[in-house]
Amino acid sequence: MTAESSSVQLNEHLLTKIEKNRDDLNKVVRPSLTYWQDAWIKLRKNKIATFSLALIVIYICFAVLAPMVSAWDPASQNADIMNQGPSSAHWFGTDPAGRDLWVRNWVGARVSLFIGVVVVLINTAMGCLIGGISGYFGGKADLVIMRIIDVLYGIPMIILAILMMVVFKPGVYTIILAMVSIGWIGSARMVRGQILSLKNSEFILAAKTLGAGNSRIIVRHLIPNIGGILITTMTMSIPNAIFVEAFLSFIGIGVQPPMCSWGSLAQLANQVYQFYPYQLLIPAFFICTTVLAFNLLGDGLRDALDPRTRGSY
Repeated sequence: MTAESSSVQLNEHLLTKIEKNRDDLNKVVRPSLTYWQDAWIKLRKNKIATFSLALIVIYICFAVLAPMVSAWDPASQNADIMNQGPSSAHWFGTDPAGRDLWVRNWVGARVSLFIGVVVVLINTAMGCLIGGISGYFGGKADLVIMRIIDVLYGIPMIILAILMMVVFKPGVYTIILAMVSIGWIGSARMVRGQILSLKNSEFILAAKTLGAGNSRIIVRHLIPNIGGILITTMTMSIPNAIFVEAFLSFIGIGVQPPMCSWGSLAQLANQVYQFYPYQLLIPAFFICTTVLAFNLLGDGLRDALDPRTRGSY
């Protein structure tokens, strides 16, 4: 017996023959998932992004519920309890007017988060509309729109916001108007670039062949295909809007009394922070943690919504 034949006998002795089952071969081992289900699974596996999302949800819940269940009126002044430190009665202490800082910080969270979310939604909507028209139609429309964007891009948003605050009455809606006046430029440029890369794709040519109009192609085919990038951009733009609002309120031309935001609370506490530092540290802590949470969540969404990593957990 040769060495080759003995090796064959040895292998047959050690290996166990497995009968093939046609039904087992047709089974799908990995469950079928949609794009958004796959992204949600990847986001949950990112511990930092999940913690950031949980922190944002907690802040939103407290901003909505805490002022409703608190025994203290955020606007009522009491000279007998001015500048008291944190205690069981006033968890965050009181301000120079004797107002409870626990409830005022959560009322301020309402205003700051409302401004940040509304500004980003309006900027994104305007950016999708203008950038979609510019990128899809091209030609003279693209030339005119991009030249207008180039001119507006040279205007500092902070300077424009300050000028609008001086001309108009300072308040929440004036801040929103100032921030959306040129805040849509970044979204428009991003949407234009994405649509330029997609408008010659096969599915767009197929939609045109089937008779789909330009507006339908933009709204139903192009915009949804850049939804992941839009969501990531929106999430990472909210911190910037919150910071701008806090800056304007801190220098005294933002949210005006009796309404308050984290920025206006910091501005009021800045006058007495050497003696009562907790009054400044508390709103500063909320601003910093909110901005950081949105940025970290944006990083996690960018990775989760990346189609190149689909199915890799």
